[in-house]
Amino acid sequence: MKIVNRKALFDYTILDRFEAGIHLTGGEVKSLKGGHASLEGSFVRLMGSEAYLVNAQIFPYIYARPEGYDPKRTRKLLLHKKEIVSLKSKIEGSNLTLVPLSWYTRGPHIKLEVGLARGKKQYEKREAKKQEDLKRDLEQEYRGKVK
Repeated sequence: MKIVNRKALFDYTILDRFEAGIHLTGGEVKSLKGGHASLEGSFVRLMGSEAYLVNAQIFPYIYARPEGYDPKRTRKLLLHKKEIVSLKSKIEGSNLTLVPLSWYTRGPHIKLEVGLARGKKQYEKREAKKQEDLKRDLEQEYRGKVK
């Protein structure tokens, strides 16, 4: 099971990727393992000496109690202090941001892939789309002809 944030890959140039654990409740874990979540519009914020995932949506698990459940609550990321300090220094020094890229399972644990990213300009997005279209057209043209 892997839930990918495609919009982040389109809007940002990913410079570095790393893995983080995430603090979840039982119903959230069941829902994530079922693939009922979205990373659209979410981001990672460093507050003090901790990292938090903000605005990520985990839909309620159908068999869990719905009372008081907030699908877009802020969730704590589990990172080492050294990682947080190095990320903080990289972000403060330049125009970079932390973007969640995907949720996946590693054994019984749920992990979040976070990327250190720089925002793309509009012309860079157009150029990337143009390159993808050219690549797809070439693959269609040469399908079955090249062995």
